[in-house]
Amino acid sequence: MPSLKDMRVRIAATKATQKITKAMQMVAASKLRRAQATAEAARPYAEHMGKVLGNIARAVGDLGAAPRLLSGTGSDNVHLLVVCTAERGLCGPFNSAIVRLARERANALVAQGKDVKFFCVGRKGYEQLRRQYERQIIDHIELRAVRTLAFEHAENIADKILRLYDAGAFDVCTLIFSRFKSVMAQIPTAQQMIPPEFEGAGGNDAGGAVYEYEPDEDEILAELLPRNLAVQIYRALLENAASFYGAQMTAMDNATRNAGDMIRKQTLS
Repeated sequence: MPSLKDMRVRIAATKATQKITKAMQMVAASKLRRAQATAEAARPYAEHMGKVLGNIARAVGDLGAAPRLLSGTGSDNVHLLVVCTAERGLCGPFNSAIVRLARERANALVAQGKDVKFFCVGRKGYEQLRRQYERQIIDHIELRAVRTLAFEHAENIADKILRLYDAGAFDVCTLIFSRFKSVMAQIPTAQQMIPPEFEGAGGNDAGGAVYEYEPDEDEILAELLPRNLAVQIYRALLENAASFYGAQMTAMDNATRNAGDMIRKQTLS
C-alpha cells in the first residue's frame, strides 16, 4: 500500500490538475461567447447567398453555357474532401467526430469506385487522417498562429481550391466541418460546394415571382460563385471555432468534476 506521504503527493498533484482544467474551462467559456456570436452573425449572409445563387442557377436555361463551378466537369470520379478541424485538442470527441464523418464519406466513395483526395484545414484533422490517407492528402493549412479568424483566411483557402479545380485535380468538392448547435451539441456536417447543391430545387421564391437580371445570369454567377465558396468556408471556420470552445468547455468541466471525485476518494483512503 502507498504510504501516507505518497497519498498526500497524489492529492496535491490531482488538485494541481484540477486547477488547470478549471482555468481552461473558464477561458473556453469566455472565448465561446464571442465565437458563438460571430458564427450566428455569419449564418444569415451565408444562407441568403445560397438562396440568391439558387434562384439565379434555376433561371439559367442552358447549364452547358454556365460557369464550370455551377455545371461541374461532367464527371464525378474524383472527390475532394475539405476537412476543417481545430488546431488543438483537450476538447473531447470534437475533432474525432469530424474526422469520423470524413472517413465514412471517403469509404463510401471508394466503395463506389471513386477517387478521394483530402484538403486538411487544421492540425488535428491532418494528424489523424495522414495515418490512413497520407498519399491522398494534397494540401494542408494550419491556422495555429491566427488569433482572430478573418474573411481573408477563407479567401486564401478558396483560392487554393479554385486553382486545384481549374487544374482538373477533382470533380466534386465537399466541405466537412462541425456546426455549432449548443455548448453540449456540435453537429458534424458535410456540405457539397462544387458543384453547389442548393436547397429548394423547384420553383422561385417569393410566391413564384419572376426576376430579371442585369447583367445576365452567367455574368452574375461567374462573379458570385467564387465568392460564395469563400463565404461558405468562412462560415464553416466560424462554426468550427464556436463548436471547439463549446466542446472544450464541456470536456474541461467533466475533467474538473472527475478530479474532484478522485480527490475525495484519495482523501478517504
